[in-house]
This record gives sequence, structure tokens and C-alpha cells, in this order.
Amino acid sequence: MVKILGQGQAFGSPGITPRWTHASKDGVGTAYSTSSRVWFTIWNGIVTEVYYPTVDKPQIRDLQYLISDGKSFFHEEQRLESKMEFMWTHGLGYRITNSDPQGRYAVIKEVIADPHLSCILQHTKLTGEDEFISQLQLYALCAPHLNVGGEGNNGYAVEVSGYHILAAEKEGTWLALGATVPFSRLSCGYVGKSDGWTDLADNFQMDWEFDSALNGNVALTGKLDLDDSNEFTLGLAFGTNLHNAISTLFQSLNVPFQQQKQHYIEQWKRSRHGIHSLEDVSYDEGKLYHNSISLLLAHEDKAYPGALIASLAIPWGEAKDDQDEGGYHLVWTRDLVSSVAGLVAAGETDTAMRSLIYLATSQQEDGGFAQNFWVDGEPYWKGIQLDEVAFPILLARLLHQKNACSNFDVYPMVLRAAGYLIRYGPVTHQERWEENSGYSPSTLASNIAALICAARFACERGDEVTAKFIQEYADFLESHIEAWTVTTEGTLVPGIKQHYIRITPAKIDNPHPNENPNQGTIFISSQSPGKPAEFPAKEIVDGGFLQLVRYGIRKPDDPIIVDSVKVIDAVLKVDTPVGPCWHRYNHDGYGQQEDGSPYLSWGKGRAWPLLAGERGHYELAAGGDVKTYIKAMEGFASHTCLLPEQVWDEADRPDVHMYLGKPTGSAMPLMWAHAEYIKLLRSNHDGRVFDFIPEVANRYLGERQECKSIEIWKFNRQISQVKKGQTLRIHALAAFELHWSDDNWQSVKDTPSISTKLGINFVDISISEKQQQSISFTFFWIESSKWEGRNYMVTVL
Repeated sequence: MVKILGQGQAFGSPGITPRWTHASKDGVGTAYSTSSRVWFTIWNGIVTEVYYPTVDKPQIRDLQYLISDGKSFFHEEQRLESKMEFMWTHGLGYRITNSDPQGRYAVIKEVIADPHLSCILQHTKLTGEDEFISQLQLYALCAPHLNVGGEGNNGYAVEVSGYHILAAEKEGTWLALGATVPFSRLSCGYVGKSDGWTDLADNFQMDWEFDSALNGNVALTGKLDLDDSNEFTLGLAFGTNLHNAISTLFQSLNVPFQQQKQHYIEQWKRSRHGIHSLEDVSYDEGKLYHNSISLLLAHEDKAYPGALIASLAIPWGEAKDDQDEGGYHLVWTRDLVSSVAGLVAAGETDTAMRSLIYLATSQQEDGGFAQNFWVDGEPYWKGIQLDEVAFPILLARLLHQKNACSNFDVYPMVLRAAGYLIRYGPVTHQERWEENSGYSPSTLASNIAALICAARFACERGDEVTAKFIQEYADFLESHIEAWTVTTEGTLVPGIKQHYIRITPAKIDNPHPNENPNQGTIFISSQSPGKPAEFPAKEIVDGGFLQLVRYGIRKPDDPIIVDSVKVIDAVLKVDTPVGPCWHRYNHDGYGQQEDGSPYLSWGKGRAWPLLAGERGHYELAAGGDVKTYIKAMEGFASHTCLLPEQVWDEADRPDVHMYLGKPTGSAMPLMWAHAEYIKLLRSNHDGRVFDFIPEVANRYLGERQECKSIEIWKFNRQISQVKKGQTLRIHALAAFELHWSDDNWQSVKDTPSISTKLGINFVDISISEKQQQSISFTFFWIESSKWEGRNYMVTVL
């Protein structure tokens, strides 16, 4: 029988405004088994966000101990001197030693997830001189943030089967907190008003015992009875109702911790079956390599197989409230495909196959993919990024190449995604940094590579007509790369006028987009108040063009590529004690503020370790030595082998805990970075870039005999000019008859459109070398039997 104790409710409702916690984690973990649907994170010696029942739902802010002698001091565990280490090789279990600054005592913890149930287990031992620690009082303090929020939580003191425990609930999700030693006192309070921390900070004593704290930002406090033992296991369990959570807690605590730990270890050992030995090409004996594999596997959801989130972290969470639900615990197809491609590079293909199926089921009706989404497929942000539509095709090609596609037919997904790229490109609403629209070298690279791969799928299905149409659109994109994205008026590096820029600004709803990289301004968000936010687009660079080499679209010694590398090295590179790192782009505002404080809608972009991996891949393609880049990425990792999204890029600032080459307050670990590191090791081992696509290189780096000279007019890109000798291809999204003239309407032709399986109809007009006059045309729409109502004209050059 479960009984909620008493009627005494805490004062101070609803408590202070809730916040999440720091994103630079020291550890993350979960059981390898899918029956244990709980994930934990660790920062500064304590458990922070715990996720349940899916990997995108954080349920607490933190769980820590408070220590007092009841008369002269009160310590918060996260403020102690902390040391953290792995409990064993190649698994996500941690031993933490949190020590009193004066050396009088230490709290030693081993943290794992129950290998079969949704419960976090924290085996704890209090050590020190017997006489001193016998006087210590130890309290467990838990801050529920149930259902992804700190507001509206309800805390209860509960009695069940003679035990007193703590519980919390919100919107049908419950947690239960208990231990293998009893709680001698319990209290539920409002954070900053009547919680246990506030209580103890006053006089080092637990004076308040409230049985409930309702509808607020609450905290649960339990005084642990250590009369019989200084060693115990604390459990934090979750459930769909109170009985479920409590039963899970007691079932989990009933199994001796050493037995739980052994099962946890054995599960993770199974994950190493078939993994490639790449330790010899690392410089840390494979530590970061193997931990990267574990981390990537741990970021997959267990209820939605194949759904991998970007990171178990909320960037600058200590400054964010309930209004920012997303954090990085969402699915981005870019990050997901990078993650599972990293696992494939390590020799593990099962996860990638699950992800491919998951992506196929998450694809939108029009063939696109949401910018990011919860693991159940519900979109979060609403931007459209063409590279995120391309990446699932590249994953399908990778697995097809590995003969790993099994019984699932990926072709419908591939065809729909290819159709989306052709219908809605070439301008992307957002490029890979999710901020600007236009012509992006990195987006174009992914789109071209994906379309060639899609065409290969069509060929293998015997659909040569569809394959040819897709290939020719890829040719159209490839032939415009430099015209759309290379400035000829460069000013950033003396003597280099021609180089790739980050993006040529253009709007997706403008049928006459800017296609001149020398023109246009770019708005860069997140600038500090009072600082300029608009810059000439030709003066903003990033390393996105390196993807052109990565996939085999441009040679590494292409003169413009070489000059562009010189530019990003001069403008974006920063040297750190462990090696070079690069910024995303110049004037970036997404990062720690100038004074080291958290990013709050503005800041200063810092260096990204994953970009050292991208630069290393280029170096390998160019025939250089990648040792510097591998060692740099290993150096950027924490001592527990977690790679951050960003590192501090200036002189040390000990006053704000910022150190050159060390993590900032953005996400750590970032799965994209871990995947890039694995792929760099694999690329170095193989002597070729892992993501290189031979069929792409065969089409664009050889004699180019198959490439068609084509210019495309469509309603979202109404060009005004076409060159002699080209084919003018006119696209529309419905069947039509083209009524056109090449002699100023002195004579006319009516050409029926050709339909495709991609939702596109087209007409080709061959422009002869002798053509002088413009091409004029209009549309007769077949289904509605109506004329377009206006004429269009394309000048022949």
C-alpha cells in the first residue's frame, strides 16, 4: 500500500525560476540493454540531467549530496574537489571521488544505470577518519524537472511497505528516490524558498519536514541514516505512475550493486563485437576511439530504434529555463547520419540500418525532413536545410555499399528525397549552421553527391530515364558551384581575390535570386548589442567548401580550393596547446560571451574541434600528414574522453574557468565531433577519405564525358540568360505544354512536357551555337486547361 504522508505543504510556492544545468558534461551513460530506458549525465562530480523514457526527455536538473556536521559547516557536493575516472575500459560507468577541501572526508561514488530497469544507481561510500565522519550528516537532494520542465512539478514524501521515500510527479510521469539505507527525515520544498539546500544553509540543520510541495519548481531532500553503515546504494527510478516508479526502485535496489555493475559491464562488452582495430592510428592508445563508439551507441533511443540525438546536453543550460525545451537532445538528420556513419567506419552497421529505417519513417510527405525533431518525429524547429534532405540518401548509399540494407527497400525514400532537392533547390532556406539562406558550398556538395547516389539507385532498378534526369540536375548544380559561391573580389588575405565564401545570400521565395557572390550582404545573428550584424557576403568564409573535396566533386589541388584553404587557415584558425582548431566562420556570434559568461542570444563564436577533423580529412586527400589533426582532436577531449562542441579560443581566464583549447559552456559531448574523429582514424588507416564517393569522382574529376551542359528555368529560379550550346530545361510541378518561340514569336512551337517519377515535368530546348534571339515561352496547364497568363523570356548569350 502506497501512502502519501501527512498534509504539511511547503511554503514559498512556486519557487525561483527554474534553470537547467551546465552542458559541459564529464560523463554520460546508459545501459546497453533496451529494457533500461534511462540515461544519465554527470557534471562536476554529480548526476545532472537524467533522461526517461526516451533519450530526448530530461526529467531532473540534478541529484547530489549535501554534507554537514550539523554545527559548523555545510557542503554542497558539486562544490567539492572532484576526481572522475572510468570504472573499466570501453564502457560508460564512472567512479567519482568528491573530497572535502580540508581532506577530512571524501564521498566515493560509482554511477551506472540498472542494466534492465529504468533506475539510476549510485553506489556511495563515505570515507575519512572514523571519529570525524561519525559526526557527519548526509542528505540526498534531487531537483525534478519532469517532462522537460522545472515548472509545475509536485513533490511528495511517501510511505510504502514500511519504507519512507521521496517521489515527484508531473503530467503522469513519476520518479522515486530511495536507498539501501533508510531516510531518517524527508522534506519537499520549493527551490530557493523552502528546499533542503536553503534549510541547511541557514544553520547546518534540517529544520523543515514538509510532506509535499505542489505545482512549482521543487526539490526533494532526504537525510540518510548512516548509523549502521557508511556504504549504501542510492536509486532514482522512473515510471508511468507512482506504483510503477516505486516498484522499479525497490526491484533495482534489491539486487546487490556489484551484481548490477557486473551485468552492466557485460552488456557493454557485447557492443565491441566486430569493431575494427583502429587503435594503432590513434595517439592515445585508442581511448577516445573506443569511448566515441560507446557514446554514439548511447545516444540512440530505445523506444524509437535508430533515433540518435545530437547530444545529451542543453548548451548553456544554467542560463536557460522551460521556454527552451530542445537543447541538443533532438534528432538532426545531419548529426544522425554523421553519427551512424562514424559507427560504420568503426565496423558497426546495425545501428546505421536502424537509423535508415527510422529516417524513412520520419520523412515528410513531400520528401523533405524537418530541421530537427523529437524522437517520435514531431518537428521542433521549422527551418528547411537541403543538406539534411541529402544526408539520408548518402546513408542509404553507404549501407548499400556495405551490403547492409537487408530486407528494407530504401528506394522510395531515396526517390522522394531526390525529388525534394530538385523541386525546392538550389537555394537552401538554411545552410549547415542553420542561420542563413542562399547558395552554400557545403549544401551544394551534399546535394550533388546525394543526387548522383540517388541516380545510381535508379540505375540499379533499371530506371535509366529517372537516373538520367537526376544526374543531369546534379550536373547543373556542379557546373554552377564557382559561379554561385566563389568571390573574385576577395580582400581577407592579400593576393587572394578568388576563394569560396560561406554563402551567397538569396531568398527561397525570390524567383530571381542573387547568384553573384560578389554582391549582397549577410545578416549574422547572435551579435553582441551595439555590434554590426550585416557584412558583405564576399568577406564571410567558412570551411564548408571542403565537402566538395570530401565527396569527390573537386580535386584537393584545385587552385580555388587551395587558395580557399589558405584563407580559412588565415582567418578562422586558432592555435591551442594541443593543436590547431577552426571557427565556423568569421564574425560568428554563437558562443561564450567576451567575458566568458554564457551565451544568451548573443556571444562570440568559438573554435569547433570537429572542424579540425574536417581540415584533417582535406589534408589526407591532399596527400598530407594527418597526425596533427588526430592529436589535436584527442587533445580537445576531456580526461573522460568527451569531445566538446566548442573550445575557448583566447588566453586563459581562470576567473571564469575558461582555458585555451578547453571546453566552453556549449554542448559536451557532441556526437558529430566524435563521429568525425572516428572517420578521421578510419580514413588515415585506409589512406583515403572515408566519405569519398567514387561514382561522384568518376563523373566530375575525370574526362566529364557524361556531364551535360544544362541551364534550368523553374518557377523558384526564373533565369534571364542561357549560353549558346547549352540545353535550356524548363521545370514545372504539373503537366504542361510549352508554347514557345526562338524568333520573337514570328514562329511558335508547342512542346508537351515530359513527366518524371519525381513530381517534376520538363521541356528541353537545345540552344544552337547560331541562336541570336531570346527564347520566349508560356505555359498551357493540361489538368486545368488554362494558360499561364504571362510570357517569360530568356536571353541567349
